[in-house]
Amino acid sequence: MKAILSTTAGGPETLVLQETTDPSAGPGQIVARVKSSGVNYPDTLIIEDRYQVKPPRPFSPGGEFSGIVESIGEGVKTHRIGDRVMGFSTWGSMAQKISVNANHCLAIRT
Repeated sequence: MKAILSTTAGGPETLVLQETTDPSAGPGQIVARVKSSGVNYPDTLIIEDRYQVKPPRPFSPGGEFSGIVESIGEGVKTHRIGDRVMGFSTWGSMAQKISVNANHCLAIRT
């Protein structure tokens, strides 16, 4: 999959688009194919190493997303494959797929 990655501290000009491995759903997690990702001030802080959380590099910024559930980890009862969801994470949503705690996602029902 492709992801926007922070490989070195700095502003948006330091971000790179690269191929990376697909995430997998651990216990209590889902993997969603990202359809949209929010861009917010904390994203700027985190790539500049000025946020209270400093993930190990390389990482994909992006703390909120919407997408489609592609896989479900053990113990997840709140979502099904194919569900449209919106969710939040501290980072990781500026990628084609994200693995996130299922409790951090809400189903989008129509």
